[in-house]
Amino acid sequence: MNNNLLTVTSPLLPPLEEFIPYLQKIWDNKWLTNNGEMHRKLERQLAEYLGVQYISLFTNGTLPLITALQALEIEGEVITTPYSFVATTHSIWWNKLQPVFVDVEPETGNLDPRKIEAAITEKTTALMPVHVYGNPCDVDAIQKIADKHHLKVIYDAAHAFGVKINGQSVLNFGDISTLSFHATKTYTTVEGGALVCHSAEMKQKIDHLKNFGFAGETSVVAPGINSKMDEIRAAFGLLNLKYIDGAIANRKRITELYRSKLQDVRGVRFLQDMNGVTHNYSYFPIFVDSERYGMTRDELYELLKTHNIYGRRYFYPLISSFEPYCEYTSARKENLPIASKLAIDVICLPIYADLAEEDVNRVVEVIKNKN
Repeated sequence: MNNNLLTVTSPLLPPLEEFIPYLQKIWDNKWLTNNGEMHRKLERQLAEYLGVQYISLFTNGTLPLITALQALEIEGEVITTPYSFVATTHSIWWNKLQPVFVDVEPETGNLDPRKIEAAITEKTTALMPVHVYGNPCDVDAIQKIADKHHLKVIYDAAHAFGVKINGQSVLNFGDISTLSFHATKTYTTVEGGALVCHSAEMKQKIDHLKNFGFAGETSVVAPGINSKMDEIRAAFGLLNLKYIDGAIANRKRITELYRSKLQDVRGVRFLQDMNGVTHNYSYFPIFVDSERYGMTRDELYELLKTHNIYGRRYFYPLISSFEPYCEYTSARKENLPIASKLAIDVICLPIYADLAEEDVNRVVEVIKNKN
């Protein structure tokens, strides 16, 4: 049994000796970065595994968000969610655009399509929803709104590696989707990320933007930045890809254990699988109704820590409450009642591929007994 339980740790890592041949190959190639053999191979294998046509690798998961807005030449206002990690909205700020916050669905925490149109102005040019905890947004409703108002759609799919809707990759919806391969994600390259697009022309534009804008040895076609993935991270990703199906299967088993053991706990709600969706079980959030449960979310959060169980209040506080954004009219708490409620109720419980059932039992016992 693991004495210290964290919300999310690294995935079930392959044996170290399996990584050595990859490092030896990189050493023999004498090619450490700049679209080397490992990088090219990982792009091909990820495209095949994920069921997408065009994917561009990045050195982390934030730079794809920034680059997506640049690649689509977004201007003015971008409608987005307050219920996400700060990188979502920071990418809008870094492009000198204005975020407009819209409330979320109570069932999923995803951007609520029913509230989007009221936020659209003549300055709105794009929507940036998030597939929260890997649960897909209502992609059909969002696309219908985007088509009606001639808006681009950029999905922050940081949590949605391998997720499918009726057999179709969630990454194939919208104009561009972004992925994160951070160490805490279901699939990881230690640090890393990717952009998924739908044409060779857009991939080329993205690849220029992530490499200083170079289109050749002496030609710069855009004010790009340096956000390329190196060969070592790409090699790590290639090896982890061999184990991802097993890791997701383990996460599903752990999720089902939590659900079965918590289903009768009064005042504790958790998410169910969505119809027609192939999930990756990235997170296991619970939502604590303090009146029915008899303890606030923060009290439970602190109690878990006394047992060396470190949950995560993910997402709390709301992005809209942070100093760079709290002065926007759309950021006012009264405009975001559902997101505000989720943020004060949520704890993500420990989940990772090699989490033991006895550790799940330990977490559940604290939640049930409240001592």
